[in-house]
Amino acid sequence: MKRVSNVTMRKRLVTVFFLGIFIFATISVRLGYVQFVIGDELLERAKASWSRDITFEPERGKILDKNGEVLAENVSAPTVMVVPRQIKEPQKVAESLAEILDMPVDEAYKKITQQEINVRLKEGRKISEEKAELIQTLGMDGVYIAEDSKRHYPNGDYLSHVLGFSGIDNQGLMGLELYYDEKLKGEKGSLSYFSDAKGKRMPDMADVYDPPVDGNNLKLTIDSRVQTIIERELDLAESKYNPDGALAIAVDPDTGGVLAMSSRPNFDPEDYQSVDPDVYNRNLPIWKTYEPGSTFKIITLAAALEESIVDLHEDEFTDNGAIEVGGATLHCWKSGGHGHQTFLEVVQNSCNPGFVSLGQELGKEKLFSYIDNFGFGNKTGIDLQGEANGILFNLDQVGPVELATTSFGQGVSVTPIQQVMAVSAAVNGGYLYEPYVADEWVNPITNEVLEKAEPKVKDRVISEDTSAEIREALESVVAKGTGRGAYVEGYRVGGKTGTAQKVGEDGKYMSNNHIVSFIGFAPADDPEIVVYLAIDNPKNTIQFGGVVAAPIVGNIIGDSLRALGVEPREDGLEKDYKWPDQPLVEVPDLIGLSKNDLQKYLINLSIESNGTGDYIVDQMPKAGVKIEQGEEVRIYLGDKNNKDKREEENGAENE
Repeated sequence: MKRVSNVTMRKRLVTVFFLGIFIFATISVRLGYVQFVIGDELLERAKASWSRDITFEPERGKILDKNGEVLAENVSAPTVMVVPRQIKEPQKVAESLAEILDMPVDEAYKKITQQEINVRLKEGRKISEEKAELIQTLGMDGVYIAEDSKRHYPNGDYLSHVLGFSGIDNQGLMGLELYYDEKLKGEKGSLSYFSDAKGKRMPDMADVYDPPVDGNNLKLTIDSRVQTIIERELDLAESKYNPDGALAIAVDPDTGGVLAMSSRPNFDPEDYQSVDPDVYNRNLPIWKTYEPGSTFKIITLAAALEESIVDLHEDEFTDNGAIEVGGATLHCWKSGGHGHQTFLEVVQNSCNPGFVSLGQELGKEKLFSYIDNFGFGNKTGIDLQGEANGILFNLDQVGPVELATTSFGQGVSVTPIQQVMAVSAAVNGGYLYEPYVADEWVNPITNEVLEKAEPKVKDRVISEDTSAEIREALESVVAKGTGRGAYVEGYRVGGKTGTAQKVGEDGKYMSNNHIVSFIGFAPADDPEIVVYLAIDNPKNTIQFGGVVAAPIVGNIIGDSLRALGVEPREDGLEKDYKWPDQPLVEVPDLIGLSKNDLQKYLINLSIESNGTGDYIVDQMPKAGVKIEQGEEVRIYLGDKNNKDKREEENGAENE
């Protein structure tokens, strides 16, 4: 028998000892690594395998007008959530849910027995508060009510194309809701609970609630006072003229902020599924392109004045009703022409041959450079989906006829938003702004302003002197020319009519089918609002911008200025009345007169009396207000004492 020496034994013991130390060290390092380096990660993995999440939707940010009026908000709409593995009596739960949610029992049973962590019932999404309370009262295991909301537009179809709408998952689908979806929608939250491999809740582990982060509120440049006026006037125009379409825009010319925007036909954002997609997908003020007609003459006028080609008061032009250009005869809208006139009268009369002559003096390179500088042919950059570019002639394709027709707004295709921004630049001192609708982003909890839009000047297109001449000329258009329908007593209004013949599918101009328009601004010496309105094919009327569109813009501007607190003035041009227009009558001061003194005032006014007595103690409208001939003045009668008392009260009010 071979014996192992002591030396060999010691070597083996040492080897085993060091091997043990190595194994122990390795295990210790591994345990340390697991415990201290990747321990948190492994714990999170374990928790993830045990946890089940119930998602909570954030509150979508509100949309407000510039004064804080709510335009889009959220209303409570609870949603039913089911955790199938926690349901102990599926048949009973299915029957209860089916009855409350108005769905087949077998379908409910199939849904709540799915092999899923949690299930949303389609019929249980955004239900009423009453149904939610009924489900909670039943106390069914595995059935939860998640706090949810749905989008609500309190004003119905008001501003619908601008606001757009959101879907059932509160995702923006159109308009501002889509354009600013990321900022409006917020971040989802969740309730995490822990369960074993069989899905049973683990009672010893606390639930983890990660609250949703609500979206920010959006405050617009839109002024509800102006928007309401525009909505009213478009409704009236639609009722009166039964047009193929209609649109209106109002902007602040000193910032580019959109004060109002609307079009017809429109829709209710909460019921968009019931209308043709062409209705809600086409925001006409930024999407529609068409020949602008005479409103485009403002650009030709601006170029001619800036280049010192014409003096409106000294230079003259004789219009015989037509002008020969490149072998083509271009007619004036007035048969027989306007005769001999100054160029200021050319502008007032919207004389086509007169503007052709200005275009010829400018030449195609110069005229088209101004058209480009004023922003035509390119998107304005407004923060809304679906803006069009418009269509202009390629310069190498512009001959004498194309130059002539472009000079008075025919043969080019532009969008309404391009026109209103270009004219704003023409009258605000020459600054072309980028239009915008979103003004401020506001924290919904603290009301802190997180982000504020700043007006963006894209270019300086003309000088202040030229802009002043344009304002003066366009004010005379409203007081003495084709835009008299837009005249507003007490306010200085400037503007220009437009009547554009539409092109049919065959490429030819259609007969008696026009887009009539008017663009106006006020006060004329320092504009605070620019309004553009277009009516597509108005029925049962003479299709002229001065007849149809100008009076509507006059109503919009007059009511908007009063709503915005702009005081009336008496320093504007007097209106040149022509048949069938009649001058306004100033209401006399009737207070203190006796009934017998009224006879001489009945010639131009209609009097309606209220009360008893021999003396007039009050009247409406007040003295000095100008009204149409034959309009009613209401008087209030009383005795001599009432008369003296009323005079004292009026005196106290004046003090």
